[in-house]
Amino acid sequence: MLDYRIFTFLKLCDVMNYRVTAKQLNMTQPAVTQHIQFLEQEYGCKLFSYNGKKLSKTEAGKILENYARSADYNENSIRKKLSVPNKVKISVGATKTIGDYVINKQVLRLLQRGDIELSLIVDNTEHLLNQLNHKELDIALIEGFFDKRSYDYKLFKKELFVGICAKEHPFAGKAVPLQELFKENIIIREQGSGTRAIFEQLLLEQNYSLDCFTRLTCISSFELIKELVLNYCGISFVYDAIAKSNKNLGVFTIKHIEVTREFNFVYLKNTGADKFTDFFEII
Repeated sequence: MLDYRIFTFLKLCDVMNYRVTAKQLNMTQPAVTQHIQFLEQEYGCKLFSYNGKKLSKTEAGKILENYARSADYNENSIRKKLSVPNKVKISVGATKTIGDYVINKQVLRLLQRGDIELSLIVDNTEHLLNQLNHKELDIALIEGFFDKRSYDYKLFKKELFVGICAKEHPFAGKAVPLQELFKENIIIREQGSGTRAIFEQLLLEQNYSLDCFTRLTCISSFELIKELVLNYCGISFVYDAIAKSNKNLGVFTIKHIEVTREFNFVYLKNTGADKFTDFFEII
């Protein structure tokens, strides 16, 4: 069992405010301070520091946070295993591309087994990593960017990142100069999504940004994005699996630029969560 002061420490890592931590844990602020001071004395280092009024984690604090989140996950895992010894409980997160268009066969195969209890959450990268940190997920299937220093990970597959348009759009089937795209309405996902981050990084590498487009539309649903594209309301950039999901979509690339990105299993360091990746091997 984890020392109860570790949970105070993790809550403070979440909210980065002593007063809010105390309120959320139904404690006094001095009690929170005492818990942190105990851990600092125990480990012989400062865990937090102030720059003016802003609270920050020290490097030692970041190391302890990673360890504590892994230990908390392992504690929760053994409790689940002991409570239902003959079943495998798997909590999986997936970004929208992967959850809606890539792992359908794997989910079907798992549901055909009687010893599996599956929970699947489809959300954007930012929210999934937060759930992973709070032991709400065992593993997350992430497209694109995440901090590889903070997590363990394993490659699931690589996927092309392409432009989509209406079938009769002038871009369909072509390699289009990047500057030509700026005349279009670009339809993109919300902040925190993997596909948006990848497209913004692509533009940045060419010294451009989303501000270069004549018009920008933000939509969180891939199905609605596809419908808008099919009706000549704009263009978008998605993974190849989405582009292939509707035969009426036109596909184009950016001239002289090929974009391939990783789909990775992501999980907390120093846990046994990597064993769950075997359930989602490519069929």
